[in-house]
Amino acid sequence: MPRQPPRVLISGASVAGPTAAYWLSRHGYAVTVVERMPLDRVRTSGHAVDLFGPAVDVADWMGVLPAVTDRRTRTETLSFQRDGGRGVDVQLHDMVAGISGKHVEIMRGELASILYEATRSDVEYVFEDSIQSIREQPDAVAVTFERAPADRFDLVIGADGLHSVVRHAVFGPEDQFRRFLGGYLAFAAIPNYLDLRGRMVVWNAPGRAALIYPVHGTTAARAGFLFRRSEELPLDHRDADGQKRLLRHLYGRDGGEVPRLLAETDAADDFYFDSISQIVMDRWTRGRVTLVGDAGYSPGPAVGGGTSIAMIGAYVLAQELARAGREYQAGLRAYEDHMHDVATRARGIGPSIMSTLIPRTRLQVRLIPELIRLVTRLPPSVQRRVVQMQATPARALESVHLIGPGAE
Repeated sequence: MPRQPPRVLISGASVAGPTAAYWLSRHGYAVTVVERMPLDRVRTSGHAVDLFGPAVDVADWMGVLPAVTDRRTRTETLSFQRDGGRGVDVQLHDMVAGISGKHVEIMRGELASILYEATRSDVEYVFEDSIQSIREQPDAVAVTFERAPADRFDLVIGADGLHSVVRHAVFGPEDQFRRFLGGYLAFAAIPNYLDLRGRMVVWNAPGRAALIYPVHGTTAARAGFLFRRSEELPLDHRDADGQKRLLRHLYGRDGGEVPRLLAETDAADDFYFDSISQIVMDRWTRGRVTLVGDAGYSPGPAVGGGTSIAMIGAYVLAQELARAGREYQAGLRAYEDHMHDVATRARGIGPSIMSTLIPRTRLQVRLIPELIRLVTRLPPSVQRRVVQMQATPARALESVHLIGPGAE
């Protein structure tokens, strides 16, 4: 009688989850992905994310790079606005050229949709459900769900982000592992009322920033708010009404388009608000359960190339498990060892990027756009040397050396 394929449960259908599902399915695993959001929300939610270097290679090996490139944001200009004066425009292509030779910016929902389409015929997806409990047994992992019947799996993978249900169930409360970096961010899906095309517009003030950019191929845009905070706010990450009230309080006196952005955000159903925080864990595997991407080693939203690291981690996890066969523990240990350096490097750049992401003083508000524009006007070779001296997501990926699936 033929041996049954190993059964794997993945929690999370955004980026790391479907990427791991793709490769595990190719290696003969029977994969189920459970996702708390409905499919249409997965496809449309989220803000723009970046794929750098090895993450672009993973997308290429999956055969989805043409679709990713076709559905990229096409944002070409970053326009810093000034009160009563001329703004500063920076060409994003020039800005990114000094960071990485391989780069694609895409909406998170678009990327998740592409990955879902690439896996839906080989992977079982269960939407609008979530893991309720996880209990390891000698030869399997027993899992209960909020809606589906209880089941048993050979492995469980938490790819469910900063507030991972799997991490909480197996490793303990989130506050043991989350490190606050001193800021918050919020994004909302709003109408593209400025009729922007390929342009992100930014309004900076000491300790805070507001922005808007279009969603290519639609009539929608994203409004964004990033602000500094020395201490964490006593807000539940699910309290959208309280979060919107806070934004009105913090940005209520700002000019430009900020009042309109606040009004549109108030009316938005698709709204995301969270702290800019990292997940710091010495090990992210316990028994037959492991974490991938932000669930195990989030470098911090908006600061550390977390989407790239999630795709890379998912690929490495699947490759190491495939190499280990039924010796699951050996495969999980190899995965942790492989990803340890890149996770450490990525965590190290978050505090540095925060200093340019959200200017602290009026002087920085004036100078940072000019400095960015100056760097992008340097010769490419000089620009690369200057950028390589700085902490960037692409630099954090320098320790990653992936072997393509056909080269093993």
